[in-house]
Amino acid sequence: MAKKSIAAVDVKDKAVFIRVDFNVPLDDNGNITDDRRIQMALPTIKSVLDRGGKVILASHLGRPKDAPDPVFSLKPVAERLAKLLGKPVDFAADTVGTDAQAKVAALKDGGVLLLENLRFQSGEKKGDETFAKTLAAFSDVYVNDAFGTCHRTDASMYAVPLAMGSKPKVCGFLVEKEIKYLSDVLAKPQRPFIAIIGGKKVSDKIMVIKNLLGICDKVLIGGAMSYTFSLAKDEKVGKSLVEADKVDLAKELMVLGGDKLVLPVDTHCGDAFKSDCNKKIVKAGEIPADFEGLDVGPETAKMYAGIVREAKTVVWNGPMGVSEMPPFDEGTKMVAQAIADSGAISIIGGGDSAAAVQKLGFADKVSHVSTGGGASLEMLEGKKFAAVDVLDNE
Repeated sequence: MAKKSIAAVDVKDKAVFIRVDFNVPLDDNGNITDDRRIQMALPTIKSVLDRGGKVILASHLGRPKDAPDPVFSLKPVAERLAKLLGKPVDFAADTVGTDAQAKVAALKDGGVLLLENLRFQSGEKKGDETFAKTLAAFSDVYVNDAFGTCHRTDASMYAVPLAMGSKPKVCGFLVEKEIKYLSDVLAKPQRPFIAIIGGKKVSDKIMVIKNLLGICDKVLIGGAMSYTFSLAKDEKVGKSLVEADKVDLAKELMVLGGDKLVLPVDTHCGDAFKSDCNKKIVKAGEIPADFEGLDVGPETAKMYAGIVREAKTVVWNGPMGVSEMPPFDEGTKMVAQAIADSGAISIIGGGDSAAAVQKLGFADKVSHVSTGGGASLEMLEGKKFAAVDVLDNE
């Protein structure tokens, strides 16, 4: 899936439209609480500016109802970006309206313009061609650097590059890296290739597990989804979170996986969903009636860590337990430590597992932490992304 990079495009004196993912968390006062997504876009933005181009940035933020909503304005993002870049960032009060068009026309080489929230326009989610053609007319080069939305076909992700015609349509550095790890490494993994899949629901990750069972040497299961597998084996799960309607699915996966599918051997459980509850460590499938499983047990964590340390490639998506609530974060911490120590090519899916790696300080000890939860899951499923396919090949 080798796609052309922005590094290969001459951007001098050109307007470069970069679809970024600035969908950052905001507090009740509209303040940005985590600007990592803005920081991740900086290398691509700076590359264009350093080589004499001008940058037009577009993103969505939150879930506005196809109309302007001050709660979801990107203006605070423009202000934070200006601080991070150390230079002014112009802001258009609309997306394709008179203000955006005037500011695009006035933009000078070395300048940066951020358009207002794409989802203030109904045409964004609908993939509207007229809306897309207006955006496409703003620039000479299209760049997709928004991996978090690569699994979608919103206008800015798919219809805009289509409307660019023969103009360059390329990856930014962030998307280029995501494709390298999540697609290319999975296609030809160094072995042993181990996947660790956790989280609450089997149903959320059924296709991921199926796909990985076909290409991995081992798939290790943790999190609340493991209790549905226990239920499928007619074991005792107490008050644990289970998907009773997914028991047949769990049975199917166990048959499909055979020895490749590795389940917990013990469970750390409590009599309430809180840190100071009464706790027990029991064998897997022997959870007392008034207790619930909240983490893999120490023997499972030790076993999983041992398997991981022998791996050459590791993919991890989903925590082993309630990773935000000590002491039920121990399983997740042990697995994260093993990945960091393994020396393997390590790919951490988005969401809770990415947050855990960041929180534990291991982000610089793994090969890649994905920026897209939903997108990384769909790529692990083996799905094709139309928003990536439409870009120019190398």
